[in-house]
Amino acid sequence: MPRPFKPILLLLTLLPIAQPAIGQVYKCEGQDGVIEYSNSPATLGSGKRCQVMQIAPVTSVPAPNLPAVKQSGRSTGTSSAAASAFPKVDMKTQKVRDQERISILEEELRKEERHLGELRKEYNNGEPERQGNERNYQKYLDRVQRLKDQIASAQANLVIIRRELQAAGKGR
Repeated sequence: MPRPFKPILLLLTLLPIAQPAIGQVYKCEGQDGVIEYSNSPATLGSGKRCQVMQIAPVTSVPAPNLPAVKQSGRSTGTSSAAASAFPKVDMKTQKVRDQERISILEEELRKEERHLGELRKEYNNGEPERQGNERNYQKYLDRVQRLKDQIASAQANLVIIRRELQAAGKGR
């Protein structure tokens, strides 16, 4: 038998043995309305209603809907245990954190302004000096386009940083 037919023969021999890796998926709803997906049905005593899901390619599983809990006259999507476990920060600590945030943003603003100045200087109003490795005119045009893109990106970064500073209460 010729050599190329051996792998095909082996494949045809093993093909009936191969089984798809598909199992049952159950959608179970508890008494509190929380939905869970599982590969085994809930036990009868658990109080969950389970039904077999039709198998289709599952790309994502939605997050469970948590029951809303009333707190201080308004409805929230979290339980009171989770809300009480959330760490609280005193005003003095928060002010220090806010000042640190503002100083970091101001430093980033200065860096981005310097960077934009350097890019504009190199761009030279759309006519940057040609470099030695740019004998090919297309290389020069590519560098000019890169500079234009970098200038646009730096300008967008400045807008974002200024917006953040304004939101932090320190507009510039």
